[in-house]
Amino acid sequence: MTLGMTRLLDAHGHVGSWPDFLIPDPSAEGLLAMMDRVGVTTMGISHLLAVGPDAVAGNRLAMEIARQHPGRFGVWQVYNPHHRTPLSSTDGSSDLWGVKIHPDVHRCRLDDPRYEPVWQLGQPVLAHGQTGSPWSDAEQFATVAARHPDVPLLMGHVGLFPDGFDRAVRLVADLPNVLLEVCGSKMTGRWLARLVGLAGADRVVFGSDACFLDLRIGVGRLLLAPLSDAERAAVGHHNLAQVLGLA
Repeated sequence: MTLGMTRLLDAHGHVGSWPDFLIPDPSAEGLLAMMDRVGVTTMGISHLLAVGPDAVAGNRLAMEIARQHPGRFGVWQVYNPHHRTPLSSTDGSSDLWGVKIHPDVHRCRLDDPRYEPVWQLGQPVLAHGQTGSPWSDAEQFATVAARHPDVPLLMGHVGLFPDGFDRAVRLVADLPNVLLEVCGSKMTGRWLARLVGLAGADRVVFGSDACFLDLRIGVGRLLLAPLSDAERAAVGHHNLAQVLGLA
């Protein structure tokens, strides 16, 4: 099913509900059942309660889910720059992958000083990216990555819109700490392969955006993309495992 990959890691997932987006099954159990169906070993999640009104409570729920299902979920703890959400260290916890920030939801630019506690923590960061957004355009990823070259930074959705994919690659080409995370309803298998060709297979990371988006479509996109087995394994497992220090 995974075409030679021993593990399929999903960098970008969620649990919970969202007020203006239909999520047929927001539960961890439903997500886990779908992961088993399509061959996803482990998914990095942030709780949508944390992305929205209550980062502290949402982060706690996400960690509880990870503890209930050992090895199946990693947690991106959400940081709200307006509330200065307390952040935990990853030391000794395989459940905690790093920090999730969503500049567009929080209306705070990615390069705003209010995110400084995130960069100082030194953990991997998954950030929502959106081409043309005043909050999370790829240009801001380049600015932040240059300031903090030791912080692995995943550009969520590669900027979300296809008309910005090429530009995103160009802007971070000389910043190896930036990885391009490919989830999104506008992404295709052909675009995924093109990004690998433009940026290199070592700079692209698989993500699905489940439970917002259908996990089956995200996995199918990776498995059927015109990639070599080595490229598919890099995108689907090796790159994220290296960032996270996973065996």
